[in-house]
Amino acid sequence: MNSTILNPTAATPHPSVLFPELQTCKTIRDVKQVHAKLIKTGHIRDPLVAAEVLRFCALSDPPHRDLHYARHIFHHMDQPNCFSWNTLIRALSETTNNNIEDPLQAFLLFHAMLCNEFVKPNCFTFPSVLKACAKLGRLEEGKQVHGMVIKYRIENDEFVLSNLVRMYLLCGVMDDAYILFEAGVRDNELESEKIEKRRQMGNVILWNVMIDGYVRLGDFELARKLFDEMPQRSVVSWNSMISGYAQHDFFKEAIELFREMQMGDANPNYITLVSVLPAITRLGALELGKWVHLYAVKNGIVIDEVLGSALIDMYSKCGSIEKALQAFEDLQQKNVITWNAIISGLAIHGRAKDAIDHFWRMQQTGVAPSDATYIGLLSACSHAGLVQEGRSIFDHMVEVVGLEPRIEHYGCMVDLLGRAGLLEEAEELIINMPHKPDDVIMKALLGACKIHGNVEIGKQVAKSLKNMAPCDSGSYVALSNMYASLRNWEAVAEVRLMMKKMDIRKDPGCSWIELDGVIHEFLVEDDSHPRAKEIRMMLEEMSYKLGLIGYMPDTTQVYSKE
Repeated sequence: MNSTILNPTAATPHPSVLFPELQTCKTIRDVKQVHAKLIKTGHIRDPLVAAEVLRFCALSDPPHRDLHYARHIFHHMDQPNCFSWNTLIRALSETTNNNIEDPLQAFLLFHAMLCNEFVKPNCFTFPSVLKACAKLGRLEEGKQVHGMVIKYRIENDEFVLSNLVRMYLLCGVMDDAYILFEAGVRDNELESEKIEKRRQMGNVILWNVMIDGYVRLGDFELARKLFDEMPQRSVVSWNSMISGYAQHDFFKEAIELFREMQMGDANPNYITLVSVLPAITRLGALELGKWVHLYAVKNGIVIDEVLGSALIDMYSKCGSIEKALQAFEDLQQKNVITWNAIISGLAIHGRAKDAIDHFWRMQQTGVAPSDATYIGLLSACSHAGLVQEGRSIFDHMVEVVGLEPRIEHYGCMVDLLGRAGLLEEAEELIINMPHKPDDVIMKALLGACKIHGNVEIGKQVAKSLKNMAPCDSGSYVALSNMYASLRNWEAVAEVRLMMKKMDIRKDPGCSWIELDGVIHEFLVEDDSHPRAKEIRMMLEEMSYKLGLIGYMPDTTQVYSKE
C-alpha cells in the first residue's frame, strides 16, 4: 500500500520516482508516448505529474524542446500550479531564435497568471518576465513589473535584482541600472556572515550583468573599470570582457586579458577559448593558439564543430595550414562550418586543387554546401588563376544547388576575371548582376586595372568609387597606385592634391608580431616601439645584404617629382 495514503503528512514523492518512465525520456517522441500513457491511466490529472511532463517539453535542450506541445499540455491542465506557470513563462522568455513573438507570449502569459485567482507569482516568476521585457525593449512594462517586485517585497532577491538591472541596461536606461547595481552591491556587503557565500555568488552575478551591459553598449572604459573593481570574479566575468574585446576588434586587449586570466584563479572554459581564438587569429599569435589547442585537449574540453572551426581558422590564418588540416581530420563530427573553414584555409594558402578536393569530399559525406562554401572555393580559384574551374563552380552553385548568388560571390568572380586580365568580362558581370555594386567589388576591378594597365576602365571605376564613398581613402589610393604603376607622376600628383583639398587621409598600415608570448604592434612611421632604432638598423642591414645578391625593389609605385 502507498505510504502516502497511510500517512497524509508524508512528503509527496517526486513524480519521476512514481513514474520512472519520465526520467528515462531522451527525446520529445519518448515523452509524448509517456504522456499518452499518463492520459490513459488518469495520472496526468496530478498537477505534479503534468508539471514534470511540461518541464521536459518546455525546457529540454534543442532539438528536444517543443514549445508548441508544451503549450498544449499547459492549456489542458485543470489548474496549473505556480511551477507550471513559471516553467512556460521561462521557456518563452529564453528562446534564442530571435522571434519576438515568444517573449511577447511570455509577457501575456504572465498577465493571465495575475488574473488567475488560484496562483500568485513568486521570486522565480519575475526573472523570466523581466527577460521578456528586456528582449522586447518594453521599458514601460518593465517599470510596471519593477513596481510589482517591490509590492511583493522581493527586490533584494539576487536573481530578481540582476534581471532588473539587465532589463534597464538593455532598454538603454543606464542611470537606473547603475542605481540598482550600487544599491544591490551595498546591500550585499551588509549581509550577515551566515549567508555570505550565497550572497557573494549573487554579488558576482550582479557585477557580471552590469559589465555585460556596458560591453553591449561598446563602453569598454566603464566595463573595464567595473571589472577591475570586482571584489570577486567568476569565469563568466572574464569571458564577458574577453569576448567583448574580440567582437569589437580590440584584439590586443582581448589577448592581454586572457593572459591575465591564465595567471589568476579562474580556469578558461569552452566559452573562453571560442571567444579568444578570433583575437589570436587576427594578431597571428600562433604560439598562443597552439597553447589554447593543447589546453583544450589536456583539460577534456570537447572540441566540437564550433571550437574546431575556430582552431582550423586560426591555424590557417596564422600560416600553419598543415596544423589546420590535422585539426580538421581530428574532429569527430564535421558540419558545413568546419568544411568551410578548411576550404577557406586552403584557399588562403593558394592550394586551390586541395580546396576543390575537400569540396567534393564534403558532398560525398552528405553535408550540403552553403553560400559561404562557394565564397571559399571561388576565392581559391581566383588566387590560383583557375578561371574555367571558377566559372564551373559558380554555375554549380546556381544551377545544381540552387543557391542565389550574393554580392560576395559576384565579387569573387570579378576578382577571378580581373586577375586573369578579362577586364571587359568582369565589367559586364558587374553591370548585369542583380545587386547594386559596392565599393569592395569596384576596388577589386580597379586593382585588376592597375595590374593590367587598363587606364580607361580604371578611370571609370575610380569615378564610380568616388561617387559611392567620396571620403574613402581606399579608392583614391588605388587610383594613385594605378597611375604610379604606369609612371604617370602628373596624374599621381593630381590625385594626391585632390585628397589634400578634401582632407582625405590614408589610414596608416598596421602589423603585429608575436615574440616570446608578447604581441608587438607596428604602425607606419611610428617609432614608439622601445627598440625601434635597433629594428630600423636591422631592416637596413637586411636590405643591403639582399641587394648584394641581386635583389631589386619594385619602385614603380614610388612617387617621383622628376
